[in-house]
Amino acid sequence: MTTERKIGVINGWLMLLVNLGLFVLAGWLIYSFVSNASNGQLQWWQLIGHVLLLLAGGICGMGFYTLEPNEGRVLVLFGAYRGSAKTSGFHWTNPLNSKHRISLRTRNFNGETLKVNDKRGNPIEIAAVVVWRVDDTAQASFDVDDYKDYVSVQSESALRHLANSYAYDHGEEHEITLRSGVEEVSVALQAELQDRLEKAGVVVEEARLTHLAYAPEIASAMLKRQQAEAIIAARRMIVHGAVSMVEMALQELQEKDVVELDNERRASMVSNLLVVLCGESEAQPVINTGTLYG
Repeated sequence: MTTERKIGVINGWLMLLVNLGLFVLAGWLIYSFVSNASNGQLQWWQLIGHVLLLLAGGICGMGFYTLEPNEGRVLVLFGAYRGSAKTSGFHWTNPLNSKHRISLRTRNFNGETLKVNDKRGNPIEIAAVVVWRVDDTAQASFDVDDYKDYVSVQSESALRHLANSYAYDHGEEHEITLRSGVEEVSVALQAELQDRLEKAGVVVEEARLTHLAYAPEIASAMLKRQQAEAIIAARRMIVHGAVSMVEMALQELQEKDVVELDNERRASMVSNLLVVLCGESEAQPVINTGTLYG
């Protein structure tokens, strides 16, 4: 991999004064040449010096460049990497260096919604946003063809691999799923992206899921399953509470000696109380004027 190396920068304002001095000196030489020529003395070295100074001033003028904050320049001389400049301001470099501008600002990549299969083979829709920035300008410029396109393709590939590695929901005990383990999944996605994008000199600052849902063809069936699981969970809680209330009622009746119940009467009371407590509709009382044994 190409390693970034910083190159020393030359103050552009200082070189601007030098460049202006070359043009002033070139003007003085042509003035002297014309004056001497009018007196019949041709000083050809003055004319040649004038041309050379103009040429030098023009070439030196091509070496000026500016850098904004969070911006870099990759300098290349005849195909050889010379270094990278990251200091903002007005600078000057060798005019023969080609100067490639590259932004170091933080960027967002908002990926499209992908249709993939989760760990259990269920088709799901998933999308993510990636916050990234260029850290190594040399790697971004020379180790990949187009670092922006590289980030896009690798982000999609990493997201697909992540979706294949986790179940959407209803995992085994203590298993991380895409729905329940949002933070863990985000950390895993960021780590995989960083590993993939490191060769492009890119730092991944954050990666999070922005969309997660079952694919339309199974969404209806999965919704019914979720509703059924919710009903079962609610029933389980109701039954647990009802049993606790029945136990408490029987215990208080016995402790306060309100009524003496044999096993058959106790079973009948438990049955009636559970029907009242667990039933969905309002209970209708029935007065029994007889006896359980008659």
